[in-house]
Amino acid sequence: VISPQPESGPAELTLERFATSGAQAVMRVLFLALPPEPTARRLQDGLVLLANGRGAMTRLHADLGRISSKYDCLLGANLHADAPCDRHVLAKRLRAWVDADGFITPLDAANLADCTAGPPAQWSFIANAGDGRTVELRLTVDLLAGRNAVVARLERPAAAPRWGRPLPPEVRVSVTVRIDVEDRSFHGETRRSPEAEAHLAGATTVQPRGFTCSFAADRRLVAGADSGSFHADAEWCERIGHPVEAGRGMTGSGDSWSPGWFELPLAAGEAATLVLHADADAPPTAEVAAFAESRRTRTADAVARANLPGQDELGRALATALQAFVVRRGAGSTVIAGYPWFLDWGRDTFISARGMLSAGLDDEVRGLLCAFGRFVDRGTLPNLLNGDEACNRDTSDAPLWYALAAEEWVARNHKPGHALEVAPGRTLLQALADIATGWIDGTPNGIRVDHASALAWSPPHFTWMDTNYPACTPRTGYPVEIQALWIRLLRQLERAKAPAARGPWKEWADRAEASCARFWLEPEGWLSDCLLAPQGEPAENAVPDRSLRPNQYIAIALGLLGGVPARRACAAGERFLLVPGAMRTLAPLPVEPPLEIRSTDGRMLADPLRPYQGRYEGDEDSRRKPAYHNGTAWPWLLPSYCEAVAMAWDHAPAAVATARAWLGSVDALLDAGCLGQLPEILDGDAPHTQRGCDAQAWSVSEALRVWRLLARGQN
Repeated sequence: VISPQPESGPAELTLERFATSGAQAVMRVLFLALPPEPTARRLQDGLVLLANGRGAMTRLHADLGRISSKYDCLLGANLHADAPCDRHVLAKRLRAWVDADGFITPLDAANLADCTAGPPAQWSFIANAGDGRTVELRLTVDLLAGRNAVVARLERPAAAPRWGRPLPPEVRVSVTVRIDVEDRSFHGETRRSPEAEAHLAGATTVQPRGFTCSFAADRRLVAGADSGSFHADAEWCERIGHPVEAGRGMTGSGDSWSPGWFELPLAAGEAATLVLHADADAPPTAEVAAFAESRRTRTADAVARANLPGQDELGRALATALQAFVVRRGAGSTVIAGYPWFLDWGRDTFISARGMLSAGLDDEVRGLLCAFGRFVDRGTLPNLLNGDEACNRDTSDAPLWYALAAEEWVARNHKPGHALEVAPGRTLLQALADIATGWIDGTPNGIRVDHASALAWSPPHFTWMDTNYPACTPRTGYPVEIQALWIRLLRQLERAKAPAARGPWKEWADRAEASCARFWLEPEGWLSDCLLAPQGEPAENAVPDRSLRPNQYIAIALGLLGGVPARRACAAGERFLLVPGAMRTLAPLPVEPPLEIRSTDGRMLADPLRPYQGRYEGDEDSRRKPAYHNGTAWPWLLPSYCEAVAMAWDHAPAAVATARAWLGSVDALLDAGCLGQLPEILDGDAPHTQRGCDAQAWSVSEALRVWRLLARGQN
């Protein structure tokens, strides 16, 4: 037992064995506080994410001009008018230097005073001007709402710098800015070549205060300043390192081109504004002038909608982070699953909807219920919308998460409630009944209900653990969280008195609940992750997967298991799955039956009896995929675990306080990687390095939902 410490945060624990060789082990310990200690959320190194509500993205480092990934960009535009599609990189980065009385200094980490993610994002630099003199500069950057437009304002405060002697008023200060240009798909790379040079230079025209790159009739970049001048002076930057991709076994560098440089003189108290846009029309001058205050107002309004206590710093940070993911799709809404490379996926959108409701985004959830409700077809929903088209319906959990989001939205919005029209001639209730009926009859893509047990059978790779090629976690059969979500849908239809073409909903739900006793593993003290069965095999003949995985906590949080068994299952998770800010996807224990993970050519990629892999790195097919759901830790799973703990102990004050402390450990993740955001995944092994998308919607939304839920349970 380690005694509580007066302050939260990381510490180092050293264990030394004196009996034999005096061997020593050093490990990291995280002391938890409730609530987490508030921080200023500033960084000297890390990422800033900005979004515009329609799929575009800005992703910059605190170390201005630094690049760590091909996805870093000053403007990753969404060129589709109505849907969030693959982004197009038009501006890679902004590089800047200050000339203070002849002393030329780059604006980078060496003279960075502080950086705040905002939004809007803001950098403060204090640069040397010789003889102990300094000059302070402030850079504010944001994407305009609904526009493919980045605004960057450079200011020289009238007040004296925070340190050093101020420059005399007559001393000249000027900032040089270069914009590195690309014209590529978000997932591509730019390579210097005669063809690339001809394309970029040939598309560019220069104006006195900026330039225009007209790459195609529907694709251009316009950059301009409201003061100073632009000097044509093209240059290439080659072999810009992309260490993130290199660590993933991908191409480790790229090139970019700059048409020239902006010269921006700044006297004390003056500012200069740069605007880059890829829209048909330039943003209005008034909108540009008020960009920073407009964003602050929108963020404050969003936090106010969440109705959070003023002292709830973590809740406010999560409510702010959530705004980056909610985007427009036609007249409705959807959710970007994660930045930098995911788009609006069905499963992620519906899971995120629950946290959106906690943030007061009822209208946006209504919009996504309508946006996806029109695609319900014989029990299926798309797990991905590609532009205007639905594709990839190979998911068994997306329709059920949609149903749960609908249930929770209806609970808050009794009018119109289930009568909401999600498609011409189809209400929300009809869509939900169509999903359930489709499952009972059997869907076109293979989902079916075993009529004897009323449990739902899922084809391989249809749950969120859908890694394939190679097959790493097929979960073919009756996955545990699918049953909890399936029963929840049946109960919703029963309460709503939906017409039941295949027999009373209550009878299906009662039979399924009784059949879930098959999941309990008494010797282990937890729920089977999946009753394994090939297609057509009834649940009574299924083989229980006895490995310890976190999906059972989703089921427990949804009421599938309670009392002493639920407590035993939660205790196992605490011992083997819980890490700071996340839950491992597989315990580092032997599994039964063996899990064979083979490459496409038949090679075994992991020990079938011990498939746990605690580091997510290296080649995708041979190393990262086998680890993705077999040891990698996911922040989005931690909230359900904390919710399950509170429920298992009947919301006893001590249990709720413990669950809140564990969930509060996500606070440390907000200050690393992408500042103010929660990542997709962490290594299961210490030091639990952040991996994958560094800003993930369901990580944020689920943390906010359960954080608020546990706060109510504590009051």
